[in-house]
Amino acid sequence: MVEEKMSQSEMQFIQFVSMLSNSAMQHLGKFINPVTGKIEKSLEAAKATIDLLAMFKEKTKNNLTRREEETLNNSLANLQLNYADEAKREEEKPKGETKKSP
Repeated sequence: MVEEKMSQSEMQFIQFVSMLSNSAMQHLGKFINPVTGKIEKSLEAAKATIDLLAMFKEKTKNNLTRREEETLNNSLANLQLNYADEAKREEEKPKGETKKSP
């Protein structure tokens, strides 16, 4: 199979989606905050970023390369599954349990 060379705009698009995905994963508590060196969770911030990517997907529909579309779809699906998992964990926490401070 021959690899297609990526255009600069395609690389930038994929980098943009990756940056937003990494930000959402950080807000889901999956990545360490590189500034503080701590795991910091904010489901609200994660949801806002996921919603932004979903809107971006809708607005760019039929205007992406195959690779761009696959990257966006895969990133969004991964984030949505991780968000659902983390939201479920939050719901299952005992009512008296508070967030651990960093």
